[in-house]
Amino acid sequence: MSNDLFSNLVGSGPAMQTVKKLIQQVAKTDATVLILGESGTGKEVVAQALHNSSSRSDKTFVPINCGAIPGELLESELFGHEKGAFTGAITARKGRFEMAEKGSIFLDEIGDMPLPMQVKLLRVLQERNYERVGGNKTFDCDVRVIAATHRNLEDQITDGKFREDLFYRLNVFPIEMPALRERPEDIPELFEFMFAKMSEMGTLVPSFSEKAMQALQCYKWPGNVRELSNLAERLSILFTDQKIDYEDLPERYQVELDSELLQSLSMFDENTPADSLQSSPAGEEKPSVPEASAIEVPTSVSSVNDNNGLEPNSNVSDINFDDGIDLKSYLVGMEVELIQKALSQTEGNVSQAAKLLKTNRTTLVEKIRKYELS
Repeated sequence: MSNDLFSNLVGSGPAMQTVKKLIQQVAKTDATVLILGESGTGKEVVAQALHNSSSRSDKTFVPINCGAIPGELLESELFGHEKGAFTGAITARKGRFEMAEKGSIFLDEIGDMPLPMQVKLLRVLQERNYERVGGNKTFDCDVRVIAATHRNLEDQITDGKFREDLFYRLNVFPIEMPALRERPEDIPELFEFMFAKMSEMGTLVPSFSEKAMQALQCYKWPGNVRELSNLAERLSILFTDQKIDYEDLPERYQVELDSELLQSLSMFDENTPADSLQSSPAGEEKPSVPEASAIEVPTSVSSVNDNNGLEPNSNVSDINFDDGIDLKSYLVGMEVELIQKALSQTEGNVSQAAKLLKTNRTTLVEKIRKYELS
């Protein structure tokens, strides 16, 4: 599938690769999709990419923010109305579902939809037809429904604010958009994308020093990509065609650098060796890691039991130490074997494998890269 379809879905890290893979899988169908994620993570961008990747891409993509329209007007917005249906309805008007016929409709902030409207939306999803407000003509509905919310709908159901039956109608194929703090490896790429758009409009954009970019990667981004976009615009005004150093960043972004995080991220930048991000104490030699090609995996050292824990193999006691043993290579071999087993069990899903191994996803990605595993 062409990368042009994902041109606005920026990020080449593992989290975004998972999102793009899910989009490619569901785009071949007409299944209803529910996009989950914090505010500002780019859920509408995902919805647009899904539409562009589908067989409906030559038809209309119609977005509507369900939380921004008063409840008494939402039915008319979604399904349209006939002339005279209510005060002010001087002409008949198409609704968003009718505009999106044969295409896709994006119901943003579905968690904020009033309960009476949830009932009517459920009927449309079940019956695949609807009527305009004030009318009695039934319109067939051939529309791909994509919904999104930043709320936890299961909590909403418990609180009586969201219908359980509607939730299951919408949650056919969920896609969770990761928060920006969960994919710091994509931050340089996002700034590059934002600055490129500004350059196209004739703006002379700034650049970042290494320390400034590292600080931005260590920042937690509560406003996610929306906050990053606003910062990019602000910096382009303050530092037109200049280099931005750490001290130039707004104070809230001058965070303490997390050396462990930066070391795990260094694999995404071919020009930044991991060793340069965290130096050893003076006079202390850095431990060398055996090359992947030199690793011999000891298949009888340990096994993974049903509880995902280590179970020592009795053959370990039979090892002959007369000639010594290369402990470092031996332990690395064990680590490689465990990573391979976890990846095999999760069918290559790095995020799930990291959970099985109880380690950080970016740390696991680094080890996969270092040991040249697939």
